[in-house]
Amino acid sequence: MATERPKTPMSDNEQHRDDDLLAKRFEAYRGHLRAVAYRMLGSAAEAEDAVQEAWFRLSRSDAREVGNLGGWLTTVVGRVCLDMLRSRRSRGEQPLDTWRPGPAVEPDPAQDAVLADSVGVALLVVLDTLSPAERLAFVLHDLFGVPFEEVGGILGRSPAAARQLASRARRRVRGADAPEADLVRQREVVDAFLAAARGGDFDGLLAVLDPDVVARSEAGATVGAVGVASGAKSFAHLAKVAQPVLVDGATGLVVYVDGRVERVLTFTFAADRITSIDVVTNPTDLSTLTIEPA
Repeated sequence: MATERPKTPMSDNEQHRDDDLLAKRFEAYRGHLRAVAYRMLGSAAEAEDAVQEAWFRLSRSDAREVGNLGGWLTTVVGRVCLDMLRSRRSRGEQPLDTWRPGPAVEPDPAQDAVLADSVGVALLVVLDTLSPAERLAFVLHDLFGVPFEEVGGILGRSPAAARQLASRARRRVRGADAPEADLVRQREVVDAFLAAARGGDFDGLLAVLDPDVVARSEAGATVGAVGVASGAKSFAHLAKVAQPVLVDGATGLVVYVDGRVERVLTFTFAADRITSIDVVTNPTDLSTLTIEPA
């Protein structure tokens, strides 16, 4: 019977190359992780701390055992942020600087401006009214498309419980009063989206979609402006009968079939572009929405 040969220890050069490769792989995800952490914490400095903690945990683990590095890192950052939010609440702390981004460990004014613009102070204020669990479920699923199975794993709850947390958070976020000026801008963007969808105007759709837009429906999620625009072109026949409305106080679209609500499209916006689209068709979910004339 052949005996297993002992593993040869890595040389210093081999270890150095592995460390460099791991650092490069991590850097490829840094922007995404920082965006997740910022939306969770509302502070660029704290977001950077969370990302650095993820790097420390990765560097202390056997990365060869990690099959999906991006998913693994998102999970780690989510757990770190959850702990930070819970600690913040237990000490009764208020968000720093009224939710304006603080200085990062390595100052990057351009990146901080992008983060602040993409989230918006108003949304961050509303997010602060959520419990840490609600906030994590909403941010990870609704803003970044993380499946409820993974969200539940981070929270230590079932996927159904995670879905309920996100739904509760979503209603509170959508129910927040939006300034009239914001509604005017939202309507302009939605009108442009609807016109482009009706005409099959691919370039017109790209013009109103954020490059990292996420579109979600019961069939799954599509990420990226090109994929979402391609899918929206197939919506042309329904777009012809879709009507702009207010959905829980924000600008959306509704499709009526035989006098009943067949589907609703809700949107989130940043810098006059659409950052996410949710297509609601489930009758139970539709019944929870407040639909008013726009």
